[in-house]
Amino acid sequence: MYTLHIGNKNYSSWSLRPWILMRERSIAFHEKLHVFGPKFAAKAEAGSPTNKVPLLQDGDLVVWDSLAIAEYLAERHAGIWPSDPTARAWARCMAAEMHSGFGALRNDCSMNCGIRVKLNAHSDALKKDVQRIGEAWSEGIARFGGPFLAGREFTAVDAFFAPVVFRVETYGLDLPPPAAAYVRHMLARPAMKEWYEAALKEPFRDHAHEVEIEQAGRITQDFRVAPALA
Repeated sequence: MYTLHIGNKNYSSWSLRPWILMRERSIAFHEKLHVFGPKFAAKAEAGSPTNKVPLLQDGDLVVWDSLAIAEYLAERHAGIWPSDPTARAWARCMAAEMHSGFGALRNDCSMNCGIRVKLNAHSDALKKDVQRIGEAWSEGIARFGGPFLAGREFTAVDAFFAPVVFRVETYGLDLPPPAAAYVRHMLARPAMKEWYEAALKEPFRDHAHEVEIEQAGRITQDFRVAPALA
């Protein structure tokens, strides 16, 4: 059975991608959580050459980087990408765009599932990223019929945008109606609920991630359990 190495569920957007993809596609795996902080040791414990997560172990083979993991799984399991060639090409383009782009969204709205934040400001770059998200999600749903981005089934493109769904909820980002409906649909998924509920129960706090939030805006609600004592 696969072992998937991930970081804190509250923070780790990159880990969410393969985790929810495997959950939604009913691919069995063991989960290994590595807590962010000074003692983070994915390199030593999982054999990650970058000391980053996510990382997938398949026997003696290790696959790192969320996009590489998705493609590795696609070689072994049906349904990772849409079966329709047009939808599949679009889904791959959008996943690649998410993987390499949206810098302002990443920097200004880092993933933190368990809180709600009022941003200090919306930079032009962030507005552009949010506009692009809304347009892309609306396009996919219109072209391929929904309720997922590339059709009736959850595929890798939905996994790559799953962290953005949580960001929309955390920061109250405005989206056009089709994209907003997609957010509601995704948040209702059992796998998304499972991740979210586990994130709220984590007592871990990572200083770097918390500082990012303080710089971005004001926390209006915090649903997380009390932090563990240092």
